[in-house]
Amino acid sequence: MRLAGLGTRLLVLLLALGAGCVTTSSRGPEEVLRALVRANAEKDLATLSALMAHDGDIISYTLGGRKYVGWNELAREMQNEFASVARLEIPITHLTVWTRGDTAWFAMELDYIRYVETGNGQSRTLLPLRETGVLERRNGQWLLLGWHESSRSTSDGMAMAGPVRIVPVQEAAGSTRASEAPDLSGEWEIQEEDKSYRAILDRTGNGPYTHQNGRIVTTSFAERSWQGTWHQTGNDREGGFEVLLSEDGNQAKGVWWYTRVGDKTNIPSRQWGGSYVWKRLNSHSGRAP
Repeated sequence: MRLAGLGTRLLVLLLALGAGCVTTSSRGPEEVLRALVRANAEKDLATLSALMAHDGDIISYTLGGRKYVGWNELAREMQNEFASVARLEIPITHLTVWTRGDTAWFAMELDYIRYVETGNGQSRTLLPLRETGVLERRNGQWLLLGWHESSRSTSDGMAMAGPVRIVPVQEAAGSTRASEAPDLSGEWEIQEEDKSYRAILDRTGNGPYTHQNGRIVTTSFAERSWQGTWHQTGNDREGGFEVLLSEDGNQAKGVWWYTRVGDKTNIPSRQWGGSYVWKRLNSHSGRAP
């Protein structure tokens, strides 16, 4: 399952799915959950189909308030997520499962780690997540029905709907170098070619903006390259962005693009969109590394 949307995008899909060979009825509910997470990390969609229920009316929720109804919608989002990342790591840090008859429910904490190719290596983004959900035993086999996903991190005492802790890493020539992102908090004026609006972001670059009930989710920051996703519930659209932050941290210039417009999800990344300029009107800090 995608955990953000991330589509994100900060589209994030978590409990992903495993290989079609995993159909044995001997697995218990905890084994099924661990197999789903492992398959998600391996970008294996076939096991998802085998270990998740395909009922058309099942509803699940992920980051950014995104809702998935039925299997087909989720499968499309999973494929988009797998295509957008170089690799995934999803270590489980806590898992408790309760069972009563043919029903099981769980509480799980895990780290969803995305590696995305950049011009000089890979950027690494960590999303600390929590999951709850329900499984049902059908014909002797446990299947995941629905789930709810949220971030474990908080900002200013409020739970954020998107990724809120970023650990960017550059990997090149066999070496790894950590790079801390600057404080991106404050009010930003965003000027597109035909309109302007304002965003209120937290220190890691997540927050709402005033156009079409929008929200920005930052997914990576490295060498002043700021990348993320945008989501607009007002007109049911979402996409991605990449901007270059100025050295003083008060302006950013770059491009945005669509990844979904309503039910249309097969939009090529970076093909349709535009350019814009961000100007920070006030902030708590400033200078980019």
